[in-house]
This record gives sequence, structure tokens and C-alpha cells, in this order.
Amino acid sequence: MSGDIRNDGVQSPGGGWGATHAADQQHPEQPRHFAFDTESEAQIAGILRRYPEGRQASAVIPLLYVAQKQMGRETGSAWVPRVAMDVIAHRLSMPPIRVYEVATFYFMFNTRPIGRFHLQVCGTTPCMLRGSEDVFRACRDAGGLKSYGDTSADGVFTMTEVECLGACVNAPVLQVDDDYYEDLDYDRTVALIEALRRGERPAPGSTIGRQTSAPEGGPLTLTEIAGE
Repeated sequence: MSGDIRNDGVQSPGGGWGATHAADQQHPEQPRHFAFDTESEAQIAGILRRYPEGRQASAVIPLLYVAQKQMGRETGSAWVPRVAMDVIAHRLSMPPIRVYEVATFYFMFNTRPIGRFHLQVCGTTPCMLRGSEDVFRACRDAGGLKSYGDTSADGVFTMTEVECLGACVNAPVLQVDDDYYEDLDYDRTVALIEALRRGERPAPGSTIGRQTSAPEGGPLTLTEIAGE
């Protein structure tokens, strides 16, 4: 059951409502229908096998992520339209409002279209102390952005501020889509943005050659392995 649900003002099988809803009238970018493609269906089959019968609703977060990735493949903008949430609700036999609640609670789900590259600037204390404001300025200047929440005029970049990304030791950190770029400063961030605009995808990780989370300049302990 693919769960192809239209957004045409008729109540969906999962209980959601279509384009006549006031929210959809305010946001005409919402598509009128959504169906999982073959790649997504294969992923969903594997996901649902993790949950016992009657507990499939626990798969709502991974299915939202699958939908967002599919929208990225199909449109170049990774986001979750409301009709996709209705499809997920129908698939998992749960009220659509429960899916909406999850999708709007977690900041990793985009409920509006975004740019081709999602620039997520960590602004919490360790990154702030290590120069996250320089990362923000570089994204703004090189990406043609005004501030957080903005999408560039060419639709290439969207920038948001996010909470701790858990890579504090290599701060400041910029997450681009699913990849972390660490140990950034203004110039290195500009170089990254310019590479993305050219269609290049620099290797994620430390931008100063740091070995995992070792000190700058290289590890200071366990530098020798017995027997070698």
C-alpha cells in the first residue's frame, strides 16, 4: 500500500485535510499529492521490520526522514509537505495530528521548502566561544543570505541556527545537509560555500586536518602502540 494521498480538500484516508485548509491556502507551495517512490519503499520495509506488530507508530521519525530525503531527490529541496505527513499517518495507522506534532517539534524536519543546501549554524556556547559568529557572517556573505531563516535568491542556500550538534570539541561547526564541517573560521567557511556553489562537495570533518577529536597539531597521548 503506497498511501498516495491527494491534497484536494477531501479528507484523506488517514484523517488529514487537503488544500482547502487555511494553512495550505497561506502556503501554496504545498503539493497536492505525495507517494513514496521505489527507493523510499525499500527503506520503509526495512524500517518497519524493526517494530513489533501494533508498534509501527514508533517509526514516525524515520519515515518523516525518508519523506524529506525523497523530496530532496525529486525537487532539490529537502522538506516534508503536509500531504506526506498524511501519507505517513495512513501508513502507520495513527492520527495525522500526531505526525504533525512530531514534524514541527524536531528542528531537523523542514516543513517549508528550503534551498538546495541547508546551512545549519551551531550557535550554542562552545561554538559561540570558538567563533560561530564568523561562520554566520561567512554563510551570509558568501551565500547571499540576509539572516537565519533566509533562502538565497537563487535558491541554492538556506541558513538556520541550530542547537548543539554534539561536536563541541571541534567547534565551531557547520552542518550542511547531513554532513559536519568542523574547526571553521570565516575564510574556511567562505571557501566551503563557494565550493558548494560550484557543485563540489568537500570532504566533511575537520577543515584543519585534525585527527578525529585530537588536539590541534596532533594527538598528545597514546602516540605509540606497543609492538610497533
